Amino acid sequence: MPLIFCKERKIMRYKLTLEYDGTNTLGWQRQLDGPSIQEYLETVLETLSGQHSEVATAGRTDAGVHALGQVAHIDFDTSMETWKIREAFNANLRQLEAPVNVLEVEEVSDDFHARFSAKGRGYIYRILNRRSPSILRNNRVWWVPVPLDINKMQEAAQFLLGNHDFTSFRAAACQAKSPIKTLDKLDIQQNDDEIIFIVEAKSFLHHQVRNMVGTLKQVGEGKMLPKDIKTILEAKDRSKAGATAPACGLYLNKVMY
Repeated sequence: MPLIFCKERKIMRYKLTLEYDGTNTLGWQRQLDGPSIQEYLETVLETLSGQHSEVATAGRTDAGVHALGQVAHIDFDTSMETWKIREAFNANLRQLEAPVNVLEVEEVSDDFHARFSAKGRGYIYRILNRRSPSILRNNRVWWVPVPLDINKMQEAAQFLLGNHDFTSFRAAACQAKSPIKTLDKLDIQQNDDEIIFIVEAKSFLHHQVRNMVGTLKQVGEGKMLPKDIKTILEAKDRSKAGATAPACGLYLNKVMY
């Protein structure tokens, strides 16, 4: 039975930390033609509260992109403790067979906003770099069977750090007012047969991380020189950079407040 809000009770704001598998969804944002993470969460919220309201998020991930630490916020009745909200959400999400799980619920102030209060966002991108594909990591990594030179990719990545016009790494459909962003971190690490990109900034352009990874992969293959990244940045032309890396290897790792 829905837990109907009582007029006498104060509505509180709660921060939700989420993980999800984006493989079979259309991404975060509610869509008319398929399932989304937002739709799953709003369906559960309506079941619990008896009212429909929007679930706001720190970032709208694309179809196929996963999350280890996505953040959203909801307004909810104080009659439920935070752990009960978490358990109620997860129980209902399991009934929906939704590929999303609430990791943590925290009470926050009324002026907290999952998106506008965020001071930074962190992504990781995983490349499986070996000759054989993976069954267990299917839709979790980008399989690249040709050897990649991680040292050259690390050298090339240094050109992307700092404040730049990232037009060359911006999707055509990007709605950001400015292509200028500050990239705070771009580390590339080897973990057995995986190459992992760790990327952090206050905010990103649409497809920026995937476009950077796709271009650095070409450096690793020897199709570009590390110094070519500087030329690509200065060109401010998307056609000069590499192809967009597939969504399956990208994870929203954390949101910083």
